[in-house]
Amino acid sequence: MLDAEFAAFLRKYVGLQLQAVAPSLSGVSDIDETCLRVAIERTNHCTSRIKGFEGPRFNHLNSGQYATFLYYLAHQLGASADKTDAARVFLLNKALNGIDLYYEVQMPDVFLIGHTVGMVFAKAAYGSGCIFHQGCTVGRNQNDRPLLGPGIIMYPHSSIIGRCHVRENTVLSPGVQLINTDTPGDCLVFPGEAGRPVFKPISEYYADRYLKR
Repeated sequence: MLDAEFAAFLRKYVGLQLQAVAPSLSGVSDIDETCLRVAIERTNHCTSRIKGFEGPRFNHLNSGQYATFLYYLAHQLGASADKTDAARVFLLNKALNGIDLYYEVQMPDVFLIGHTVGMVFAKAAYGSGCIFHQGCTVGRNQNDRPLLGPGIIMYPHSSIIGRCHVRENTVLSPGVQLINTDTPGDCLVFPGEAGRPVFKPISEYYADRYLKR
């Protein structure tokens, strides 16, 4: 499928899904073509860094890749002042993939959604090359928001909440909760006594397990 054909296909594909999930009263859901093409380019760039990825373009039938595309599309629509369609695409992503990633959140050019279900992303600062697994939460605590450095990995059902500076190459083990807590970086984080996290130094750059340099 040529690039122009793929873009035309996706425009129709997304439009039909929008009409089913967040319908327009006009009965038509024509997504802005420029925003669509930018979202395709950003998704192709992002997925090209994933280990095991083959092909010239992302796979719309891969839920993680499609969720990434819908985020970039919603974000681009929001940036172009089309707030209504941005919100509709956000709702579509939430309905299809169980992911809460609002279009105003600033995600980097490279990140990986391992499994989408139950993910929640606040308006935090996200470094490049972060890896997210199912059930993870990045949330604010009142006005305090996390800062995630590059190469952060959140394994299933881990959380980063509030005033946290999570430094580069921090790996949160399943179920760990960081609340108003910084990390030293280059570490594994495990749950300790009374909910206090325990940090174990590492030399391996864990994101390299998932992403190409």
